[in-house]
Amino acid sequence: MKHHFSRRDFLRTSAALAAVPVLSSAGLAVSPNGKLRTAHIGVGGMGGADLSSIASHPKVEVAALCDVDLDRLNQAKSQHPQAKIFRDFREMLSSLGDTIDAVVVSTPDHTHAPAAMSALNHNKPVYCQKPLTHEVFEARQLRLVAEKKNLPTQMGIQVHSSTPYRRAVAMIQSGMIGKVSRVYAWSNKNWGYDGQATPAEQAPPANLEWNLWLGTAAKRPYAPHVYHPGAWRKMIDFGTGTLGDMGVHIFDTPYAALELTAPKWAKTTCRKPTGVGHPEKNIVEYEFPGTKHTTESLLWTWHDGAFAPPKGEALDLPSLNLPDQGSLFLGEEGQMLLPHVGEAQLFPQEKFRDYQRPEVDGADHYHQWVDACLGEGKTSAGFSYAGPLTEALLLGVVANRYPETKLEWDAERLEITNLPEANKLLRRTYRDGFEVAGL
Repeated sequence: MKHHFSRRDFLRTSAALAAVPVLSSAGLAVSPNGKLRTAHIGVGGMGGADLSSIASHPKVEVAALCDVDLDRLNQAKSQHPQAKIFRDFREMLSSLGDTIDAVVVSTPDHTHAPAAMSALNHNKPVYCQKPLTHEVFEARQLRLVAEKKNLPTQMGIQVHSSTPYRRAVAMIQSGMIGKVSRVYAWSNKNWGYDGQATPAEQAPPANLEWNLWLGTAAKRPYAPHVYHPGAWRKMIDFGTGTLGDMGVHIFDTPYAALELTAPKWAKTTCRKPTGVGHPEKNIVEYEFPGTKHTTESLLWTWHDGAFAPPKGEALDLPSLNLPDQGSLFLGEEGQMLLPHVGEAQLFPQEKFRDYQRPEVDGADHYHQWVDACLGEGKTSAGFSYAGPLTEALLLGVVANRYPETKLEWDAERLEITNLPEANKLLRRTYRDGFEVAGL
């Protein structure tokens, strides 16, 4: 059954939301049996993994499932027969109201912000997959609204809560390798597309609500093996390339450990923009203001695709055998290599041979959010953290549309100061009928 959510419906819902009081996390309602009733937007692929992980919490009751792909929706429904099903998340949120308590967003990147903000507008806590948003402006707005409403939020960077990554943060912040002057981060994955056009259009499959899949993005014909369930991460209108897909995982620990803020600038080395896909290989450079864990400023270099991992000679560590994905901290007293995913290694090895690593406990990233929704503890990657991290990351994604150009960044004004034309890439215009209050 097709659902049509009109502009009139949107305006009516927005007006109603304006009258809804802001709830604190301590005031969240739960079902009479004490369960957190969750609604899931996107239940295939990573969405299926998110659904399974959230549902494994003993105090979760899966109340609603939403997906534009009927095959994936029916598969999830078979696992959670008590859940109500929807194709359009706007209808789900509007019709279910207080019969759901919290929302999980596991869609392609371009729908993260519209779905997450819609949930926040309905005063629902949100777990949202990474990267938090597709656009810089969206990340800023999600953070501000989540903070204003004081709702529990979490971005889906599961390794953030793992023992090895928490231990790496503790090691850096202990000053073991001294103040850090440079960070290298990389992934050899190729979530780019250097082609000039997409395959010939054809009718979308019967199981797919193509218009709803496009959502806020500009309307276009369906093409097989490009969008759903194909390689949308590679396409500039829907994904954020390797930098957004894997970079957010690998940026996370250095960003948290060094307590970084907004970068001063970003510059990308890559092929010329095609207007279709993200580059298949990038080198992205950032400069961050100094913190108590860094030198006066910090230089950060990202490599992906065929540029990754970077060559040891470029790091002044020619004998180091680098993993396919990871990060490297260069400190005044030593270096730390953090594989993705694994325990940190310290260099020179002789110097740190007797070093006693700190005892650190990991956590279940999903259950941490559920517990916070139930008023028990806090999340570690809420939108107050995930928003600024995503803004910094996405500035590099914008920079790959202007190769070899240093984009000077004024985070307070949310503005690229030296190239005004680039500011149009910080915020997209949502398609008519798919507008979201707050975005």
